[in-house]
Amino acid sequence: MAFDGITVAALTKEFNDKLTGGYIQKIAQPETDELQLTIKNNRHNYKLLISASATLPLIHLTDQPKLSPLTAPNFCMLLRKHLGNGRIIGITQPGLERILDIEIEHLNEMGDVCRKHLITEFMGKHSNIIFCDGDTILDSIKRVSSQMSSVREVLPGRKYFIPNTSDKKNPLNTNYDEFKNTALTRPVSTSKAIYSSYTGISPVAAEEICFEASINSEKPANCLEENESLHLFNIFNNIMDNIKNNIFTPNIVYIGDEPKEFSSIPLEMFDKCTKYDSVSTLLRDLSLIH
Repeated sequence: MAFDGITVAALTKEFNDKLTGGYIQKIAQPETDELQLTIKNNRHNYKLLISASATLPLIHLTDQPKLSPLTAPNFCMLLRKHLGNGRIIGITQPGLERILDIEIEHLNEMGDVCRKHLITEFMGKHSNIIFCDGDTILDSIKRVSSQMSSVREVLPGRKYFIPNTSDKKNPLNTNYDEFKNTALTRPVSTSKAIYSSYTGISPVAAEEICFEASINSEKPANCLEENESLHLFNIFNNIMDNIKNNIFTPNIVYIGDEPKEFSSIPLEMFDKCTKYDSVSTLLRDLSLIH
């Protein structure tokens, strides 16, 4: 199961609807790699759980409060200092990356209006929560030195940027010629060609695209006929259009009592899916199972 860019897009829509304009009332760090924000908006208190866990990174609204240590960790204290009673002015996702950026407006010690960014990267063992002033890192829930990563240091004072080591394309801004020349020239399975050529697409989403196009996902991408290639792109493009139009269908596929897959697009290749009204509810249930 993968927390992919499509799920982040669905969460971005949900959070903007519920949290934008709200004020941060409480900031807690229940675990070493986890935050819980209490946000008041439209006379309702929302609890936002953010986890940079290496095994199950996620973010969702929850109604389950979590116990916090008596002494708050340094990262939590820094956020309280800067963001206490700050107002959320926007929640964005760059492209279809597995990244969510919460922009927060607050008053500094001089009473001037400032803006900060709380950025969560959902990238497996490299998942992190990074606090930035513009493109300068103030701190992170996991500090990453040059000895730990040759790609990017995540330390106070360093510049924040999104690592680009795979040269994947943005699927929301593609066309047939690029799709054909990027993904369909590769001598790998069609599903792998899709998810390894574009950001934010998980293997299960790529399998679903092949299924809806009636194409064997194991067929080499560079062996597709022209009509197959065009039909595959049309299915791919329809799904991307739904994402751009904020049309999502959160669902979990269960085998017996165990969740096998989840996605924010319909998984028609499975016979039975449990659909959810919101991605947060889906992720909350999934985290309780784990």
